[in-house]
Amino acid sequence: MRSRLKFVLIVLLLAMVSCSKEEETPNAMPFIKAADMSYLPLIESEGGVFYNSQMVAEDALRTLKESGCNTIRLRLWHSPSDHHSGFNEVKLLAQRVKRLGMKVWITVHYSDTWADPGQQVKPSAWQNLSFNQLKIQFEQYTTQIVTQIRPDIFQIGNEINNGFVYPEGNLTNNEAQFLLLLTSASNVIRTQSPSTKIMLHYAGIQGASWFFSKTAAIDYDYIGLSYYPVWHGTDLSVLQQTLTSLGQTYSKKVLIAETSYPFTLGWNDWTNNVLGQLNQLHPNYPATLDGQKNFLHQIKSTIQQTPNGIGFCYWGAEWIAFRGTQASNGSSWENQALWDFTHKAVPAMTVFK
Repeated sequence: MRSRLKFVLIVLLLAMVSCSKEEETPNAMPFIKAADMSYLPLIESEGGVFYNSQMVAEDALRTLKESGCNTIRLRLWHSPSDHHSGFNEVKLLAQRVKRLGMKVWITVHYSDTWADPGQQVKPSAWQNLSFNQLKIQFEQYTTQIVTQIRPDIFQIGNEINNGFVYPEGNLTNNEAQFLLLLTSASNVIRTQSPSTKIMLHYAGIQGASWFFSKTAAIDYDYIGLSYYPVWHGTDLSVLQQTLTSLGQTYSKKVLIAETSYPFTLGWNDWTNNVLGQLNQLHPNYPATLDGQKNFLHQIKSTIQQTPNGIGFCYWGAEWIAFRGTQASNGSSWENQALWDFTHKAVPAMTVFK
């Protein structure tokens, strides 16, 4: 009897070891619990200090890691006028993230400034090039990012609902060229870093099915959607249905690539905030510390309950009012950050656990 029990225990132990190894295969990504921290170098350069939940000054990245965050999202601009979010800064910040044992997710804007559904301005260095010349520069830049930063996730463009690298990559007017640029980026990433996951990113819910039908032939791994109640509606069931449909239709992992929520409708500087009115909120979640936490918990739960759901990312986590209470050029997001007006980590950060 004892020998049989011993045999059973050995079999169970071997099975557990086997499962553990399978979960830790090099190409496997854990459930992504991410925060966008792109402003961190700028804030630190101007003396900004972050505190953990015990009100002890601490590296903001470490506070996130200790809270359960496992991935840091960083935007990359080609040639920004002030050098912030440029290649060298992002490369150094990515190295910091890796030293802390977290994954690096690069959102490459292929622009010198913000790229989103409202604007997709190509880098000034690529002006006056023929399409073939632009494509060569595009591929060389993509190669530089992959080989020197080596991100775990490479997001080709940012909220590319209507394409990117205008006018050549405008989806409406130049669909063939848009798809050729996406294909080129994918080929470079697959060749230079096969383990890197490739993401296509769409803002919102409406029109997402159309967009991903257009990009169905592209070789990529993750479908990412931005979701903000103020712009994309308050019905989380529609969000989940859309993610489910996209994941199953195209056999891709799906995630909420951007989301956020306010812990107050107040402000901490004189920079106009994006959210400041009751009618901009989700009716189930007040603009309180608990409301913010409960909203993020619901986002996490929604993606966990979605077939092929692989994670979420909180946007503007670090964007506190770092230039003081009188600044008109500080933060339009400080009431949605993951640090409060005293720069202390908010309860919503515990959702990463």
